[in-house]
Amino acid sequence: MKKSKKLIADFFVLMALTTSVSYIAHPNIYELITALTLNLIATILKIGSRGMLSVEYLTTSIVADFHLIPALFMHLSGDVAEAISLVWGAAIANIVSVVILLIEAIIGSLTEEEEEEL
Repeated sequence: MKKSKKLIADFFVLMALTTSVSYIAHPNIYELITALTLNLIATILKIGSRGMLSVEYLTTSIVADFHLIPALFMHLSGDVAEAISLVWGAAIANIVSVVILLIEAIIGSLTEEEEEEL
């Protein structure tokens, strides 16, 4: 994945995570819609990425999507507590995504250092 595309995808992953956490702290329909939108954009940007953990990286976004979409319907139906529970699942999936992001960054850095030594 080109660095600029990766930068944008990583930005949306982090924004989706922080917006999800913000919704958990203060349930607001607009924050939930924003978290869902950011996560869907991150998912789209991850499609076609190439890396050692790219499948896992994409999977975490899909899992978060599958939590945020029903959370929106739960919130709209008035069951905010259930929506918050689902958003917790999305936040955990996004945390795993950030961990994968960090692992790939470390591996990439180590690989670059080895190539420079040769």
